Amino acid sequence: MKQWLYSLLPAAAILLLFNGCGVSVNYSMTGTSTPAKTISISEFYNNTDLGPANLGQTFTNQLKTYFIQNSSIAVVAEEGELQMEGEITDFRVTPIAPVATSDPNQINQASSTRLTITVKATYVNTLDDSFSFKDKTFSFYKDFPNDQNLTDVQEQYSKAIFDRIINDLFNASVANW
Repeated sequence: MKQWLYSLLPAAAILLLFNGCGVSVNYSMTGTSTPAKTISISEFYNNTDLGPANLGQTFTNQLKTYFIQNSSIAVVAEEGELQMEGEITDFRVTPIAPVATSDPNQINQASSTRLTITVKATYVNTLDDSFSFKDKTFSFYKDFPNDQNLTDVQEQYSKAIFDRIINDLFNASVANW
């Protein structure tokens, strides 16, 4: 029993030594490396011709939720130490993967359709302007079979595209990647 107790003694001494010296280790799984405590995210407006009317509001809410869930930075209404604003500049549906038909009287069709969304963002870091950026473009797409109607999958695919864009935007701003 005494040997077991003596084997713990060096480990306990080391812990007390580091604790007494004020040494601490901070690690974030998301990679955020900013000392900022607050961020204000202005409404991202939908400046597209085809996108649904609530696209900007949906993106803004999803972006705020991401910051709340993945960082210790508080989302505030205005004048945050970090500030983000922007717009959705493209909501495009394009046919891809054309399939040729053997009948010359029939029009060639696409077997897949691509939904692409593009966001332009401006990020201001009031604590260190070297991390700020202006009008940076983030874009992603989702392919779906041509037999699916866009209105049936639009909400689901827009959310998946926004997830990717928001992750890229988060990494470009507070994670400094």
